[in-house]
Amino acid sequence: MVVREELYGSAPMRVMVVDGEPESRRLVGAVLDADAELVVAGVHEGGGRAVEALRREPVDILFLDVSLEDLDGFQVLREAGSTCAGAVVFMTARQEHALQAFEARALDYVLKPLVPERFVQVLDRAKEHVRRGRIQHLVRQLAGMVETLPGPHRAPRYLERLVIREVGRVTLLCVEDVDWMAAEDNYVQVHAGARSYLVRQPLRDLEARLDPERFVRIHRSTLINLQRVQELRPLLHGEYQVILRDRTTLKLSRGYRERLDTLLAQG
Repeated sequence: MVVREELYGSAPMRVMVVDGEPESRRLVGAVLDADAELVVAGVHEGGGRAVEALRREPVDILFLDVSLEDLDGFQVLREAGSTCAGAVVFMTARQEHALQAFEARALDYVLKPLVPERFVQVLDRAKEHVRRGRIQHLVRQLAGMVETLPGPHRAPRYLERLVIREVGRVTLLCVEDVDWMAAEDNYVQVHAGARSYLVRQPLRDLEARLDPERFVRIHRSTLINLQRVQELRPLLHGEYQVILRDRTTLKLSRGYRERLDTLLAQG
């Protein structure tokens, strides 16, 4: 896999300006031309030409006037597509357009008439946003390169943390802290100590990402952490009770006994 040079931040950031007012274009152009990190990829008075250019080649930063003669700025963004720019900054004479700008996932907005100090502040924020995006892209590329490296001695990578989204917060739960899991339709109820969490994922998908030497299915709807097993008690017809350290009692179905026996014998 080739890591492109621009991902290291050495390549200039491509910027496009779409503005119907000559004075605004002059002010913005002067600021952009003086910045060595930038290259102006295009300056357009109308939205139609801008859409064509953005479809041909996206830019890193897009400064977009809301009020244009043919298309308004929001139409330009919709027709060009959500991936046409890494950072979008709307320019508008009306304060009420600010809400629409953020609903359109813009990074920021600038009120007209443009104030150079405010414009430079927003430009700096846009550049930092692009830098972070490039770094994240690079990290993902490097991670992909590591995963594809040859070699029989590289251990498989299993899930180490569960990302649990709840109202108002996100919890990162280490899988080694999990006691057992139970399927509930397309969700999984994850039990860890005195807490339980609901994960929006089928149990079979979650099981495929866990270390099979640690987590084993004992029932079609139950997955346990072997480190938490304290005792097995026989029942009828080849089934067992699985008793965890916290005294939780679960049923081991006969069809899953062989796999559990193999893992316990290894321990």
